[in-house]
Formats: sequence, C-alpha cells, structure tokens
Amino acid sequence: MGGGRKRGRTQRRHFKQGRENVWKHNPQRPPAGEGGEGREGNPSWQPFATENPAFEEYYKAQQIIPEEEWDDFMNMLRKPLPSTFRINASCQFFQDICSQLENDFRKSLETEVSDEHEEDAIRPLPWYPGNLAWHLNFSRMQLRRNQALESFHEFLKRENEVGNITRQEAVSMVPPLFLNVQPDHHILDMCAAPGSKTFQLLEMIHQSTKPGLLPNALVVANDVDVQRCNLLIHQTKRMCTANLIVTNHEAQNFPGCNLSKFCSETCVDEAHLQRLEFDRVLCDVPCSGDGTVRKAPDIWRKWNAGMGNGLHRLQVEIAMRGMGLLKVGGRMVYSTCSMNPVENEAVVAEILRRCGDSVELLDVSSELPELARRPGLSTWKVRDRGSWFGVHEDVPRYRKSVISPSMFPSGKGSKDNMKDSTDMGEGNQETHTAINDSNNGDNLKTEIDCESGEAPARNKKLNFASSRTEHSDYPLHHCMRIVPHDQNSGAFFIAVLHKLSPLNENHAVDGVKIEQNMSKDKTGKVEKDLGSDKVSSEENIVQQQVVDDTNVLDEQNGDMDSKSAEDKNSEDAKVTVNEAEKGQAGTRDRRRQQNQGRWRGVDPVIFFKDQVTVKSIVSFYGIKDSFPLEGHLVTRNPDTSHVKRIYYVSKSVQDVLELNIKVGERLKITSLGLKIFERQSSKDGSPCTFRLSSEGLPLLLPYITKQILYASAIDFQHLLQYRTIKFPDFVDANFGEEASTLLPGCCVVVLREGHQDIGSIATDPSAIAIVCWKGKTNLCVMVSPLDGKELLERISLRFGLEIPKLDKEKPNQEITGPDEQPDCAIETADQECLPEIKESDMEIPDAKED
Repeated sequence: MGGGRKRGRTQRRHFKQGRENVWKHNPQRPPAGEGGEGREGNPSWQPFATENPAFEEYYKAQQIIPEEEWDDFMNMLRKPLPSTFRINASCQFFQDICSQLENDFRKSLETEVSDEHEEDAIRPLPWYPGNLAWHLNFSRMQLRRNQALESFHEFLKRENEVGNITRQEAVSMVPPLFLNVQPDHHILDMCAAPGSKTFQLLEMIHQSTKPGLLPNALVVANDVDVQRCNLLIHQTKRMCTANLIVTNHEAQNFPGCNLSKFCSETCVDEAHLQRLEFDRVLCDVPCSGDGTVRKAPDIWRKWNAGMGNGLHRLQVEIAMRGMGLLKVGGRMVYSTCSMNPVENEAVVAEILRRCGDSVELLDVSSELPELARRPGLSTWKVRDRGSWFGVHEDVPRYRKSVISPSMFPSGKGSKDNMKDSTDMGEGNQETHTAINDSNNGDNLKTEIDCESGEAPARNKKLNFASSRTEHSDYPLHHCMRIVPHDQNSGAFFIAVLHKLSPLNENHAVDGVKIEQNMSKDKTGKVEKDLGSDKVSSEENIVQQQVVDDTNVLDEQNGDMDSKSAEDKNSEDAKVTVNEAEKGQAGTRDRRRQQNQGRWRGVDPVIFFKDQVTVKSIVSFYGIKDSFPLEGHLVTRNPDTSHVKRIYYVSKSVQDVLELNIKVGERLKITSLGLKIFERQSSKDGSPCTFRLSSEGLPLLLPYITKQILYASAIDFQHLLQYRTIKFPDFVDANFGEEASTLLPGCCVVVLREGHQDIGSIATDPSAIAIVCWKGKTNLCVMVSPLDGKELLERISLRFGLEIPKLDKEKPNQEITGPDEQPDCAIETADQECLPEIKESDMEIPDAKED
C-alpha cells in the first residue's frame, strides 16, 4: 500500500482516538505534592502531570521567548485555557445579544472573578474588530460546574447551537482577520473541519448583506475526511448560507479546474468562469498542536520533537498547492497552532524559496494593533533522534531522506544529499535508508520515547550537537508568533503571503509530483504506482500539484504518536476516505448505481430544471419575478420525481458548478447551498408538494406575496409556545379568520409588532418570521424546538412579554383540548436532516467546538 494511504491511516487513528480534555477530571486540581482526592472522590485518581523535560529543553534551545520570560511562559501553559466566543454580526439578533452581554451578564458576573490577574469576569477581546469576540475569565469546566454561572452557560450553549455565537479559542480567530476579506472575494479554506474559521469567513461575507440579497463572495471549505466534512456541514449549517461549497479532497492535491485544458479555444466562452482561482486562501495546516497544551494538557505526556519533523513536508505541500490556487494579487494566510519553527518559519521560508519573486511575505504589524504578537524567528535548529543539527550538512547520511534541507533556515542541502536526491527515485528511498541503517549496525527505526523525546540507550551515540548555525535570508520577522502569557491565550503562528505574479513553473514544480489519472481515481488520491519519475514538461505546466512525500511520514510514524485533539487539531487531523466510502457505497440500489456521479459514495450535484414543480411553487407562494430561480436550484437526486430537498445556490456557486461540470466533475462536492424547499406530504391535500424551509425563509421572505400572515406579539408568542393553535383561539380574531382562509399547506407568519408599515416588514432586517402549516382547523409551527425557544425568549425580552409555564404532560391542552390532535400531518423541522452527501438519511455527529 502506498505511503500516502499509510499516512492517512495514521491520521485517522489519531483523529478517532481523540484527546480527552483532562482538565475536566479536576477543575480545581491541587498543586503537585498536595495530594487530594480526584473527581467524584476517587482516591486512586491522579491529575495529569504538566511537565515534559524534552518539551522545555526543545523550546529553550529554540529561543522562542527571552530567557527571563521563561517562568511566566511555562506557568501560563500549565493553566486551563479561558473560554472565548464570537458574536455573529450577520445574525438577526446581533444587537440584542450585544446589549444582553454588556448590560446583563457583564454586571451579574462581576462577583465571580476567580483570577487575581483579571479584573473583569467577561470582557471584549480588545484586538477583535467591533467588540464581537469576548473573553471569559472562566475555563470550560468552571462554566459547567459553577452554579452561579449556570444561566450564562445555558445562554452560551443555546446561542451557539442556533448560530448567533460561535465558541472558539481566541487565537483561532486571528488567521481569518488577516485575510482582509471583501464582499466579492472567492475564498478557499484548505483544511476546514470542524469549521469555526469557515463560519468566521461566512460571517465576514454576509455581514453587510441586506435581506433578500446574497453577497457575490464564495467560500469553498475543504477537508480530507468524509466524516469530518459532516462536522463541517453541521457547523456551517447554522449560518444558513447559499455561498458555501464543501469539498472532500487532500489539500495538497486539491484539483485545478482549468477549462482551457479541457476545451479548445473556439469553445471557450469568456463570459463564464474559466478557471477556479481564489482571491484569498486560508492555509491552516495539520500540525503537532503543542500551542493548544492549555486546552489539551495530555500533550505534555505525548509531545516529542519528531511530531513536527514528521509533518513539515506535508505542510509545505499544502501551502504550495494553496499558492498555486491563489490569484495574482491575492493573499494567503499560513497558520498553525504549533510553536515549532520547523512547522512554522521553515515552511514559510520554503514557500518563498520555491516561489521566488512571485510571492512576498507581508508586514502586517500595523493591522490589529492591539493584538500582542512576537516577530518570527530567523534562526533555529532541528532535533532528530536526540541530536541537534544547525545545518543540513551535519545530518547523518542515513537520515537525510527524512530530515530535509527545507527544515533549516537556509534551506540548503549538502552536496551528498543533492546527489542522493538525484540518483534515488522516490520508490527506493525507503530501501536506501534501510541499507544505511543496516550498515551502521543500529536499529535506527526504533521509536523515540514519547516521555523524554530521546532515542533509546542503544542509539545514544547519535546524541551530538551541531556547532554550526544558520540564519535565514528571508524577512521572517514579518511572521507572527502569539505566545500564551502575553494575553492569556493559546499559542499560534501566522504568516501573510501576497502573490505578485504567476508562479515560475520551475519553482512551482520543484520536487512536485503530478496528480495523474484523476478520472480513474474516484477518491481523489494520486495513483499508488507512479512508475517513472520522468514527467513531461507539458504535464508540469498543466498540473502544479504538491509532492506527496509518502516515505517521510512513514519514517516518522514512531515520532507521531500524537496530534492535538483540541478544536484546532481537531480542525487539522487529515484522514483518507476510502474505508468510509466503501461502507456508503455498499448498499446502493440499481437505480442509484446507474445515476451515480463521478465520485463513488457521493451523489452528483444536479441543477433542478423541473419547470412544472418550479411553476407550482412560484404560483403557490406568489414569489416575485425579481427573485432569480433559474440556474440557482440544485438537488442531489438525479430522479426529479423522487427529489426530497431543493437547495438554492448563489451566482458565485452556480458559476463554479457549471465550470466543474465542464471539466469532468473534478471537485468532489459533499455539500452546498441553502435548503429552500422540501417535499411535504399531507392529508390536507395541499396544492403545492413543497414546503418552505426555515433555513431559506430569510432569503425568500421579501419576495413572498401569498400564504403570508402578520401576527401580533401575543399570538406570535402563543404559536411558538403551544406550537398548534385552532383558528378561533387566537387572541386577534381577525388573524384567526385570515389564517382560516389560506390555502391548505405551508405558510409564513410574520411578527407585526414594532412595524408601522406592513408592506415594508419583509424587507426589514429586524423582521421575525416563522414557517407554519395551515391545516383544516388549526395553524401549526414548523420550527425546531430549539429555534422556537430562542425566538420566544427574544420577542419576550424585546416586547416585555411574560412566558407562562406549560403543563409538561399536556403542552397543548389549553389550545387544542386534551383529546384533540393537530390536523396537520407533517414532518416538523426538528426532524429535518442536514444537507446530505446522499439523499438517504445520514447521522451527523452532534459535536461543537468550544
């Protein structure tokens, strides 16, 4: 099996095992030596040690901070990470939430401050624009366990679930800010799951959008693992956006969609998208994750220097592919949650080295001035199997296929190494290394001890230090290092790169492996057997794919026993998808096999062109002609008679879909668009077989002229509270009469309160509306219980309404009577599935990033 697949198995193992947040075992863990019983009175429980001599030795030697700050640095690393969250400025209740934080919670939590270094229990992060991000002086465990914080914790959970806030580590919010996103940008998030940064990008492009309008921007969120794509869909679904495409590819092999390579010049239409390029690329790569040790303290036990070495080349590959997909004049942000210069400055230096004058490293020190950051390093060393190396020439010959020149500041290799790399094909590097290992008489493949980071005793003869050091000629001080003790956060690394001109082909394909036979490889992997290393110059120009150095990570499997499982590393652990796809494809019926798209296990994206259905929807809801439907409706089922859900896509997404079809469906799309209509059967015999989706209602509301009602605050409150109300039981009798005259089927109820002109309510950003079902005798809401509760609390706070408690056993008795049932036989919104990879049902893991 190819090395790439072995690496995928390793990444899958790390991802599935995860890393338990051990702070939860002991939120008030006693200082070392004081003893004390563990959680739930278990006397045998012992708190995790927050020490690793190899970790301290490594970073002291790298001089990532001045020696006089070392104690402060280490003390902060040993403390639990405070919670942080961000308000979604594009959400409907943005102002209400800001007011609630400032006027209610900020005052009520003042007495709960638990850190002598913090004055406020809750405060805005000073560097985040618009006071949208907030810092809590409480760890996640304190929020769960402290009774005084219970109401605030419930507030956070509820608002996060409905998409009004996102619980995310503070430093994880930094990279998207340096992209300088504009409303018309096409953006690629290369390693996106679980999606907190993707959600942040979506917030940016939607922030100034008016009701009923979509931005021209586009976000493509990619992840290598199909299950993590589900997490990504689950996270971004809260945004209700038509401007998102989720793809499932290896980031380093993200396909290029260049129409000129598939069509003759005579068939190229300049009016349409010709090539998939991006104005902004977020390259938040897989990393060792040691900057998240405050959130995942078991990293202390598992950390070793080999983890960063083992990921270096993959990080370079991903970054180079991102640079190839970036438009000239575009900006790419490279970031990790690691402190290791081999994963950070070394990667940036290699990008600059390969790209030559085509790319520059930007000085962004004037942006976000209140963000405390340190400059990047210009010199560092590489540690391998207990030995320090300052220059690549000092690396033993048998390790030069693993410890590459790009890991060092100069990026220069020895003459011997250059000869080796010329003479050795990729397929025999492992054999070459094994021979040298044998000649040296030691089993050099012995794993490094995870506790000490050193090689076993029989390899101690390797423990020498290179006396020579190098300095990089590139302006790496423009990179940014965020360290924990500056602003009580995690650690992060960010570099902002600007593409000045098309990449020099010789630089772009230096050490690059061409992605071959894509049409035969349904999973998007490069072929296992590449045959000869000789690649034609024409292929080099057409394909600028990044090298998949399969043997390097295989060599480092013993050194990669751990990757961070907090949300950043949960964001970054990249996995192959073959096994999951086999299981999904195993039960396909014959009809689906015949209609199968290019990618096995994934239904194709089909433009919905059933004009009879579309006309019936337009007629039933009175949708204005100004709302564009043609070319914007898609589905995942080729059989239009069995379509369950119809999704709406923006013009930017439509252009990408059309291009993808022309180039042979090179993009493996797992999710896209905004669910706007859903098939609905009912015993009432509705003239329209499709109901409105709650997700799509805000977009469609300004264009609906039929099946729409305007309710008073009290009747709107009753609908949300009781969920089903008979027409005569509404407080406003006229409203009940109007509801009874509607056609049976789906309808919209808009809150009338606070609006002088009913005709302008639908175009008001503050308008509140819900999807309902009009039955023979009653009106029934089609909103999930969670969304209903959120709306109920919001209108109660806004209009000062009291929410009476219901009898839990008979919640509808006051409205429909104890023995009566709602006469709308419908599937409620809380039973809806996420936008699916398959039309069949799929379970989505209920995981969120906090």
